[in-house]
Amino acid sequence: MRTQVVIIGSGPSGLLLGQLLANSGIDTVILERVDRDYVLGRVRAGVLEQGMVDLLDEAGCGARMHAEGLPHDGISLAFDSRLHRIDLAGLTGGKRVMVYGQTEVTHDLMDKREAAGLTTVYDAKNVLPQGFDTDTPFVTYEKDGVTHRIGCDFIAGCDGFHGVSRKSAPAGAIKTYERAYPFGWLGILAEVPPADHELIYANHPRGFALCSMRSAHRSRYYVQCPLDDKVEDWSDDRFWDELRRRLPPVAAERVVTGASFEKSIAPLRSFVAEPMRFGRMFLVGDAAHIVPPTGAKGLNLAASDVRYLYWGLREFYQERSTAGVDAYSARALSRVWKAVRFSWWMTTMLHRFPDTDDFGQRIQEAELDYLVHSEAASAALAENYVGLPY
Repeated sequence: MRTQVVIIGSGPSGLLLGQLLANSGIDTVILERVDRDYVLGRVRAGVLEQGMVDLLDEAGCGARMHAEGLPHDGISLAFDSRLHRIDLAGLTGGKRVMVYGQTEVTHDLMDKREAAGLTTVYDAKNVLPQGFDTDTPFVTYEKDGVTHRIGCDFIAGCDGFHGVSRKSAPAGAIKTYERAYPFGWLGILAEVPPADHELIYANHPRGFALCSMRSAHRSRYYVQCPLDDKVEDWSDDRFWDELRRRLPPVAAERVVTGASFEKSIAPLRSFVAEPMRFGRMFLVGDAAHIVPPTGAKGLNLAASDVRYLYWGLREFYQERSTAGVDAYSARALSRVWKAVRFSWWMTTMLHRFPDTDDFGQRIQEAELDYLVHSEAASAALAENYVGLPY
């Protein structure tokens, strides 16, 4: 079997890349190690930058997002028992973000791919990219006990942090940068209306909290917790009590409680692998970088990677130029590091670190106070939050 581009991974980055390439007449095959239902069962981010919204529209997959998603023009920072709103739209010339769950994005892209009759192989075991340092790369995989081989021009590794693509790169050719944070996020999903019509990021002596949502009737809430906490130690009642303690009274009073239907603890880390290209194989999204979710950048960074790679591959096939694919890694990493910086900054500004002394705490408080009272500082936050230009 042969195709032009083999995409490893059927998450939103792989599916989005596949659809954009298909719209340009470029053939793809997507290989996914698990089944379709497992992919759709992943609970992930839900805040989309303006650029990702535009990409989904370009792919022809934005109709349901616009019908059911929640456009947001601002966010609130909570500290000193008060809410301080950041006017994202007003500070960025009308740019906004869209609250629309990653599961829904994935569903829309899957439906579009299936309707177009494009090939996705689920339950593909032992996927292995090979020969990507030559002009004739190929990928092997096993399905129902039979080994298959797909020849191709390029390989796109969209298979996440634990995927095979980055692990297949030569050890001496890749450098990684990493920072682990000394706390996690305990998150729940509940069928209750959100505490506010926009997101609330709270800095409190007891720790960080975030009020988010997936829809007008489904809320996503988080509280900072120690890394060694166990989910089973957190009853719903304990979670709701802790969340309300960390919010200003005006927001705490609006929290509607209810039974959670998903609860998990996620560690936070920053991770970048360089470069993002190895011959004819490219790393995309979480395969190359991870950011703490504080800045709502993980899924959006994957989308910007897709944009740069799509541009490069389209230029290769339509203009017979390698300029775009040659520039992919440098272009993507330039934007990645800016998002890593922003996510790190939001994380350090909003969380309570166990080793922070009194001086460090007062610096954090001064940072927040300056941020909400300086239009220039607020504009810098807003510019990064809605998404830097591609």
